[in-house]
Amino acid sequence: MLLPPGQWAGSPQLPGLLKQLPHPPGAVVADKACHTNRVLAAVVQAGAETVIPPKRTRAHQRAFDQHVYADRNKVERFFGRLKEACGFATRYEKTATSFLAVAHLLAALDWLR
Repeated sequence: MLLPPGQWAGSPQLPGLLKQLPHPPGAVVADKACHTNRVLAAVVQAGAETVIPPKRTRAHQRAFDQHVYADRNKVERFFGRLKEACGFATRYEKTATSFLAVAHLLAALDWLR
């Protein structure tokens, strides 16, 4: 997990996360917000399949695997379960370290469920 400052968007963090992975992923599944040239280039450089729907404003509408993209719902449901903890949803912890620790704890508890 990577915790950027609250005002930062998530998609610019993706190329850095891909570089930190010990093994190349088979596919990168993300929403339309991640459909930027920088992110697409980082996914190709990582040797992964790009499963990101193109934005409507793009001149070239590239194809993507809609069946694999449908699995993104599992990640959204996971974060929904994490947000059931009110302190996590409202980011009650004052420091980034303690907030990230709570995220790890909640993820472990969810995995044990």
